Amino acid sequence: MPQHQSAKKRVRQNEKRRVRNQAKRSKMKTLINKALETTEKEEAEKAFKEASSYLDKMAAKDFVHKNFAARKKSKIANHVNSL
Repeated sequence: MPQHQSAKKRVRQNEKRRVRNQAKRSKMKTLINKALETTEKEEAEKAFKEASSYLDKMAAKDFVHKNFAARKKSKIANHVNSL
């Protein structure tokens, strides 16, 4: 257990950030899966727009690597175009 006040604060901050990051990662995965699982063209385009927007935001904030975002967007786009 941390002994110093600054170490205790660091533990609190790390926990808040862990929970926040976990929520962002979960939302990102959900949007990607939703876009890849749709079978209707209109729904897929809407899901693609939402997922690509969120991926761009996460890449801009360095939450994920820009190539990861580009790769996922490309995969979703290929899926949408195949419908």
